[in-house]
Amino acid sequence: MSFPIVVWILTALAAVAIVLTRLRLRGEAAAGRFSISSRVPLAHFVAGVVALVLWLGVLVAPEDSFVGGAFVGILAIAFWWVTAICGLLILARWLPAKGRHAPEAAGDSWSDGPGLSLLAHLGMVVGVLVFTYAYLSAAV
Repeated sequence: MSFPIVVWILTALAAVAIVLTRLRLRGEAAAGRFSISSRVPLAHFVAGVVALVLWLGVLVAPEDSFVGGAFVGILAIAFWWVTAICGLLILARWLPAKGRHAPEAAGDSWSDGPGLSLLAHLGMVVGVLVFTYAYLSAAV
């Protein structure tokens, strides 16, 4: 499998992770041990959508156009990193807590634990590393 195909597959998976995170965390009773600010998932979604739009422009547009140029590419990578960092902050709601008054983990209908969040957000960090390498090495 060629590297550009891997980048396209990871782009599609990143889009799914962005949308599913938005759907999963839009309610008041999101799963996890701790509640997080509603601004973190919102920043994750907005930065993710902007990153996805810019990244698709970089992948599709010719290199000599503005959208396919260096400025938009660097901006897309920066927004991917913001999305990945917000995703890691979202994972913080699953951090273990010790003590007598520590809250119990709340579940939801998506999964029984942090598995889905770990898969999506650690996968997003790996994907962003691949995107960064692909862009810096001019593989895409």
